[in-house]
Amino acid sequence: MEDIEKFVHGFSRFQQQYFSDTQSVYDSLRAGQRPATLLIGCCDSRVDPMLLTGSDPGDLFVVRNIANLVPPCTPQAPPGVSSAIEFAVCSLEVARVIVLGHAHCGGIRALMGPRTPVAETDFVGQWMKIAEPVAHQVRHDLGHRGLEEQHKACELASILHSLDNLLSYPWLRRRVEQGLVKLHGWYFDIDSGALLAYSARQQQFLPLVCPLEPRANGGRAACAHPERPAHPDHPG
Repeated sequence: MEDIEKFVHGFSRFQQQYFSDTQSVYDSLRAGQRPATLLIGCCDSRVDPMLLTGSDPGDLFVVRNIANLVPPCTPQAPPGVSSAIEFAVCSLEVARVIVLGHAHCGGIRALMGPRTPVAETDFVGQWMKIAEPVAHQVRHDLGHRGLEEQHKACELASILHSLDNLLSYPWLRRRVEQGLVKLHGWYFDIDSGALLAYSARQQQFLPLVCPLEPRANGGRAACAHPERPAHPDHPG
């Protein structure tokens, strides 16, 4: 019951923040939503997109699933994720899509480890098949490296795999080619607190927000002038 009370008190704070003023955020949102960004993130409880980005209600259209994966556009594609992407792109006409991955992803670790179903239905294992090509490539290229390095490589590569899969949706690819939608791959490093973005130009993840220095040094960003990707969008 303590958790329930925490949630109820949390809603009370939310109510005070967004409904106490004469002109609240929801005055404009009651008529409908118009987010400019679709964010595809992981279900992991440590990686809440609204909290991480400091967003207000109405800022983000969020799709969350195990390991922030995007299925390719096929007749067998899981309709839940695909329909959410379709709605965000075709109906809401978002201007950008962010795939947000993160360190220590349980879905990726399950994918890279021995195949052991967590339940008789094995929905997790079936879902993670989307990223099996990535895992196979990582094992081939980095099989001689430690497991932690392999896991991180798979976490990063799966973001790019999802970006590629996004382009298999014809209505999204058209909008990308017309310059109406930008695709971004982001990675939250839980260990350092940094945010990385994929640079298509340099073909690597570069810091958008650097980790903080120790509190003794004022808690400032560890790299005052990070080499931010000039074009973090994914070219396809």
